[in-house]
Amino acid sequence: MITWNVDPEIFSIGIFSIRWYTLLFAASFVLGYFIIRKIFRQEGVPVKKLDRLTWYMAAGTLVGARLGHCLFYEPDYFLLNPVEMLLPVTRDSYGKFQFTGYMGLASHGAGLGILAALYVFSLVERLSYIWILDRIAIVIALSGFFIRMGNLMNSEIIGSPTNLLWGFEFVRSPQWYYPPINQQPCHPTQIYEAIAYLAIFAWLWIMYFNKREKPYPGILSGIFLVALFSIRFLIEFLKTEQVNFEQTMTLNMGQLLSIPFIFCGIYLLVRRK
Repeated sequence: MITWNVDPEIFSIGIFSIRWYTLLFAASFVLGYFIIRKIFRQEGVPVKKLDRLTWYMAAGTLVGARLGHCLFYEPDYFLLNPVEMLLPVTRDSYGKFQFTGYMGLASHGAGLGILAALYVFSLVERLSYIWILDRIAIVIALSGFFIRMGNLMNSEIIGSPTNLLWGFEFVRSPQWYYPPINQQPCHPTQIYEAIAYLAIFAWLWIMYFNKREKPYPGILSGIFLVALFSIRFLIEFLKTEQVNFEQTMTLNMGQLLSIPFIFCGIYLLVRRK
């Protein structure tokens, strides 16, 4: 097996710390900005619209991801502790708040937040909603790669035990996993997803920059939704439950939340002109 014992923190000063997850999350936005700028310039869209789009994306991603985790996975706790839901702090055993960053972000919540933010952006800027979705889908697939690598650095979203040669022993796995799995090799599901998302990004990139013809509106976002969330649905079978209530479920929360996105993608692919 492969022993994975990486410190999730790059450095810390007092109660403030910078984590690998934060760095990779930010990197996804920076690279996404340059990719969309290339697309906007190619299609003659003013770059100033991109600056505004970046703020919409950042707000939709962060708010959606945070609320998604709190309401989908731990509503009993966060509805009683709304401060921790809204601010990047956690109450310690003495009742004092400590800065920890947002400990818990849900990709499905981020997806809903992005869809809502882009819809508002399309109305304000008078752009086609589908046109925006097709181009943003390219960079979101790349962002998924960076976020899953951030999960790897955090030793979280771990797979079930395995005897395969590439099984990872996550020495620093969070204590909320039951039973404890930091002393046995497990599927590195973060890497599985990261590779898949990087492949989806390459697929969409090649389709968009195909010089012969542009994909029909809705095709890129349809492929993105079907491919990414179908992969997510399948890999969930290899994951350890993130919350206790999932232990009694046939399909876990991640799989149930993936199904509507898959059907939305199918609709975009089969809808008539």
